[in-house]
Amino acid sequence: MIFINWEEVVTSRRSIRKYRPDPVDEEILKKVLEDARLAPSWKNLQCWRFIVVKDEDKRQQLARALPSNPAQKSIIQAPITIVLCADPQASGDHEGKPYYLVDAGITMQQLVLAATAYGLGTCWAALFEEEAIKKTLNVPEGYRVVALTPLGHPAEEKKPRPRKELSEIVYMDNWGEEFK
Repeated sequence: MIFINWEEVVTSRRSIRKYRPDPVDEEILKKVLEDARLAPSWKNLQCWRFIVVKDEDKRQQLARALPSNPAQKSIIQAPITIVLCADPQASGDHEGKPYYLVDAGITMQQLVLAATAYGLGTCWAALFEEEAIKKTLNVPEGYRVVALTPLGHPAEEKKPRPRKELSEIVYMDNWGEEFK
């Protein structure tokens, strides 16, 4: 299934924790990664790297690195796990803000939305034992593991979660002034 409507993609995206064992079509996988690759980054430095993990033993090892994360079972269940790494030295740091985290966040969100557009599920996971993941996947020194997500065909349909109203999170001209 391919969504055409942007609003449909954004409003239908959910964190999927149950997956069917069906393989992900290689062309769709490449399209999702291509869409993520096109994400903007600070000074176009593109500090991110993706590791596509299909090997079941490696996915089991990755799952063990998420001991208290609800996404742990998803990593085992989904046919693919995508691990997002970034090099802090290949990005900027301005006024104490490390932009590799922003850049990585943007590209992961772009990946998540692309996956949704192609009818695939994801579940952004950021609570994990980084050193265990780095060791499992031979991530070079200097790179950070920022996030990972299972990727596959959803085995569940989830309803929208409650979101704050715009009036609670948007101000006009100054902090605290009502947005109209």
